[in-house]
Amino acid sequence: NILEESEQEKDLGIIISDTLLWNDQIKQCVTKANQMICWILRNFTLREKSVMLRVYKALIRPQLEYGVQLWSPSPEHGSWSLILTLESVQRRFTRLIDGMGQLPYSERLRCLQLTTLAERRYRAAALEARDNMK
Repeated sequence: NILEESEQEKDLGIIISDTLLWNDQIKQCVTKANQMICWILRNFTLREKSVMLRVYKALIRPQLEYGVQLWSPSPEHGSWSLILTLESVQRRFTRLIDGMGQLPYSERLRCLQLTTLAERRYRAAALEARDNMK
């Protein structure tokens, strides 16, 4: 019994390619998050800040961060397009909140008390490194 070669495999919802590039995984995360945003827009008429923030944290952000410890794009490896693609989902969603649409992205984040997704990944990696040193 010989194992067949495969270009990519999906395990626990994470796409692993034979080249260990995470482009397909990130595209899948962005697609699922955008589909969830469309579902939210169809089903929620209230776009109030507190409601939308809870919805974002419960339904959208987990789509963008599932398994991020494994596939997190790093700017040092020239992954800026992937980082910006992930960030575009949060940009889009924050624009939909009442009173936030015309504000610059940095101002929306400040008003909503959010950080960029890249900052969240960086902080999570730093905390993980600290915990591993104990």
